Amino acid sequence: MKRTLEEQRIEFSNKKFIATPLAGLIVWTIIGGISIFSSDYIAVWSIFIGTGSIVYLGIFLSKFTGEDFLDKSKPKNEFDTLFYFTVGQAVFVYSIAIPFFIADYSSLPLTVGILTGLMWLPFSWIINHWVGIFHSLTRTLLILLLWYLLPEYRFVSIPFGIVLIYTITLIVLRNRKTNKYGNQ
Repeated sequence: MKRTLEEQRIEFSNKKFIATPLAGLIVWTIIGGISIFSSDYIAVWSIFIGTGSIVYLGIFLSKFTGEDFLDKSKPKNEFDTLFYFTVGQAVFVYSIAIPFFIADYSSLPLTVGILTGLMWLPFSWIINHWVGIFHSLTRTLLILLLWYLLPEYRFVSIPFGIVLIYTITLIVLRNRKTNKYGNQ
């Protein structure tokens, strides 16, 4: 029996959504830690490598959170596909971040931090919950604030600002109670 799009949305919305933000929290914590103790050159590479590995770490963590992204026995859900498109969108934003990085290497935490956080907006719509809007909006505002207030510490303050937003987001996601529409 084919499920309606609304049934698939409800099914998708009732998932835990812990593995991917947990992966983001771990990676941005590592990026911030590396940036404390290393040169900007190493910090730059930690951002490129680290953010590129979030999806793979999320896939790995999903086996332990009960989400198991690679489970082929689950029925196909169109919102999983849409979510993967938002991940692809986050990869494409490097086409904006890299030219700015070439012009000013210290722009990297700003551009990558904001642009990769935009995928939370469609996520919020999919699950019909405010957490994605909160994540994108506060992440963007906090990154901009840290960018201007702490220019000498951009490679440290911005990653840890992102970690703060991920922490709050994970708490909200963990405590989110869903109904048949996937919202509170």
